[in-house]
Amino acid sequence: MPELPEVETTCRGIQPASEQQIITKIVIRNGNLRWPVPNEIRTELIGQKVTRVHRRGKYILLSTPIGTLMIHLGMSGTLRTLPAGTDIKKHDHVDICFENDQILRLNDPRRFGSVHWQPLAKGEIEAHKLLAKLAPEPLSDEFNGEYFYQKAKTRSVAIKSLVMNSAVCVGAGNIYANESLFMSGIHPQTPAKMLSRKQCDLLVSNIKTVLAKAIEQGGTTLKDFMSPEGKPGYFVQELQVYDRENQPCRQCGTPIQRIILNQRASYFCPNCQTAPKSNQLKKPKATRKHRQPTQTKM
Repeated sequence: MPELPEVETTCRGIQPASEQQIITKIVIRNGNLRWPVPNEIRTELIGQKVTRVHRRGKYILLSTPIGTLMIHLGMSGTLRTLPAGTDIKKHDHVDICFENDQILRLNDPRRFGSVHWQPLAKGEIEAHKLLAKLAPEPLSDEFNGEYFYQKAKTRSVAIKSLVMNSAVCVGAGNIYANESLFMSGIHPQTPAKMLSRKQCDLLVSNIKTVLAKAIEQGGTTLKDFMSPEGKPGYFVQELQVYDRENQPCRQCGTPIQRIILNQRASYFCPNCQTAPKSNQLKKPKATRKHRQPTQTKM
């Protein structure tokens, strides 16, 4: 799934051909994405200028004077600017056509992506139900060690799960959560409330570092991700633990281990990231046992 660096790379890639451009046509070839593509954008957005192309979390926002178009890339989506008349390929679901003869094209093989329309009459885009509860942007000053410590200090959930909670830390998905925890020497299973303020400062600093570096490298390509220019993300070459099970740790040589947390693969070095004691881990809820019927003696 494209994470924040991949979405930011996409956002920056489509900006030159989309920002300050007039929309002349919107083509919806397949509106059955994760949510139905709103049909009204075919008419309401014609003649509108895209005043700003930006990002909130993993959502790409195209602002206009009458509202905002919001796009999510889902699991396998790509958003590219192409010359008008470019041949249509399989899974090319939505085109936004501009006056400068460029097309913004959404391709999504698995159709987990989405397109949303928020007219100003319904409020600012920040009030949209998919954005309203998002945490501060991870590269902003609002996302800091004190903020994270306050969010973590009463929670027993595994720290990796907390880092991936968009209401606490927006945009640090599975790849970058693994990498940030490794850089901080924190085991992914550590209960969040066990972290000290100093550890929270370090973890937040490393989340910022790894995200900024990944953006600089154009994101991470593990399978399908390509930038709007058709280039892969080169941060994959920088990965320290993610997808490196049984390979030697780049710091100490210990084989990288893999476990499953909340149905997501977690990678760590058992030497560089000290595991919490077993009695400090959150115990799973006990399941109720069915009483066996009492047998009557004959």
